Amino acid sequence: MAEPISDRQVAAVLRPFVRATGPTLDALRHADPLGLVARAAGGDGDGDVLAKVEPRLRDRVLDGLSRMKVPGTAAWAGMAPAERAEWWVGRVGRVTSLVTAIPGLGGALADRLPLQDTLGAASQGLVLCALAGERGVTEVGDRVRLLAWVLFERDIDPEVASGRTGAVDAAAEDAETERLTEELSASSRRHGRVTLKAFGRTLWRLGRSLLSVTDELEKRPTGRLYHRALGMLPVVGMVGDYLGERSALKRVARRADRWFAEQAAASP
Repeated sequence: MAEPISDRQVAAVLRPFVRATGPTLDALRHADPLGLVARAAGGDGDGDVLAKVEPRLRDRVLDGLSRMKVPGTAAWAGMAPAERAEWWVGRVGRVTSLVTAIPGLGGALADRLPLQDTLGAASQGLVLCALAGERGVTEVGDRVRLLAWVLFERDIDPEVASGRTGAVDAAAEDAETERLTEELSASSRRHGRVTLKAFGRTLWRLGRSLLSVTDELEKRPTGRLYHRALGMLPVVGMVGDYLGERSALKRVARRADRWFAEQAAASP
């Protein structure tokens, strides 16, 4: 019989995961492939796609862009934390849930593999770190505690979560963080931005990094019973898994709200 996974082991896996979500979320938060958000925010606009557009039409387009509720715009700056959280769960959640649901094409066979849970947990962890950022929770240890509490039902000691216990291999943790984000770095060097392909591969790497705590992944929030039943069917199982992951993300967000509230109440 395998020994139970300790809080120290969970924290050791989650720390590089959390650190790697930083550049991953930055890529999503600042994604502006046409330079439109930058222009709307007051950039110089040299060579951007609107440079040759008739001035009045250009002004209308830029005014519309500034009103879009996406990271980097004036509208985003004026949104409350709860509104930004809803954006992350809705917009980003659709992408990550779709990637997570792809194994559902195999029906029950795919559900027997850890693939669904690893990708699902990676997606949920990514969104949780985004929500933490909107709440001003920036410390790695605090985010590790958030992920452990929401996904694995563990209340990890702050000292253990932060890695300040003296038993942490800092060099190995740095190397693992770099490995998890190397697709993002390569894409930025090659294309000047992070491509969707690089994001997908990074999500896959994040998921695989959690395989050493596979038993814990079964505790993460999942879809309803009818989602799981539909997910057992070949081909249409992808639909059931997608809807299930979307439902699970909403439950993740609600649990995160409770954690944030408890931490605020406990603060002096």
